Amino acid sequence: QVQLVESGGGLVQPGGSLRLSCAARGTGFNIFDMGWYRQAPGKQRELVATITTGGSTNYVNSVKDRFTISRDNAKDTVYLQMNSLKPEDTAVYYCKATLVSDRRVGDYWGQGTQVTVSS
Repeated sequence: QVQLVESGGGLVQPGGSLRLSCAARGTGFNIFDMGWYRQAPGKQRELVATITTGGSTNYVNSVKDRFTISRDNAKDTVYLQMNSLKPEDTAVYYCKATLVSDRRVGDYWGQGTQVTVSS
């Protein structure tokens, strides 16, 4: 069984930075695309950034030039470096991985980590 374990959330002042990590744990799997999503109170979950196995990235417009997604394929880990944080970035952040395990392709989600941007 594959699990995604997130870390790195917390409380930060506007203009500050945080780095989120998400590691896939288990055996017998291969990961394709990975990404970060977020859900603010009362809002739908939205895509923040994605990255392919080859390193191609995609960002929602509101985080371009502030957030950077990266991955370490050897560690089965995806990162989200968040700079110049704004109060509107406050949300629960979830990582997602599309992977094959037991010959089945599926989407796996992390448990979520809270990011709060406030003075």
